[in-house]
Amino acid sequence: MNTFEMNDQQVAGLAAAICATAEAMGQEMSPGTAAMMAEDLCAYSVAVVKAALKACRFEVKGKLAMADILQRVQAADGRPGKDEAWAIAMATNDEFETVVLTDEIQLALAAAKPVLDAGDKIGARMAFIDAYQRFVGQAREDEKPVNWHVSVGFDANRRIQAVTRAVQMQRIPQERGQKYLADLSVEPITEDGRALAGLITGVVTRPAPRLREKLALVKESMLEMRTAAAERKDEMRIEAANELAERRAMLVQQAQELEAKRAAQ
Repeated sequence: MNTFEMNDQQVAGLAAAICATAEAMGQEMSPGTAAMMAEDLCAYSVAVVKAALKACRFEVKGKLAMADILQRVQAADGRPGKDEAWAIAMATNDEFETVVLTDEIQLALAAAKPVLDAGDKIGARMAFIDAYQRFVGQAREDEKPVNWHVSVGFDANRRIQAVTRAVQMQRIPQERGQKYLADLSVEPITEDGRALAGLITGVVTRPAPRLREKLALVKESMLEMRTAAAERKDEMRIEAANELAERRAMLVQQAQELEAKRAAQ
């Protein structure tokens, strides 16, 4: 549920703002009607409702209706639109990508998965959007705040980028984002650890003699990967596809658990 709750003075002020907005749009509205609309909107923050009224003055043609205000109030809850939500859902196809998604995106992706697995991307998009709008509508009806969470990919650099971007967009609280970044940015504490990390970062640190053989083996293995035969490359693609399937299965399982919790409430 929303944590906002206007007091009587705020509700009265909002009723006056609704009357003024209706008048600015060329409509007469009784104080009683405005008060009733204000009462219906009192679960939301004053700033959000006033921003919605301002948007109505610029965007709505004709009379001011409760549906116009509510549509704009709900759009301010931080949930992405259907097209952005689909793009976020499709980013989970890359097992190396860390994706920050909402509960509704995860639930809709699980609903569209059978169509997506069948290879019908257009049909999957339609199924996803239909399910996403349904889940978002239910969440907004229940006045449930948006919940963003992280689906971690294999690429460590992309994890940091994704979490940093989510914090900047205020999708993840700064404190939670800092915890994620701290977990993902552990500095190696030994010279050998720094030497191994140097293979990726390019920072040169002289390893201990006992580690040089291991580094040589790592470099040799990297060379073998670059010169792998076509057959091995096919095997690698199959392995990557299997890893992606496992990730999708995990997301679906999490979505099912989330749906079960919603049903139990």
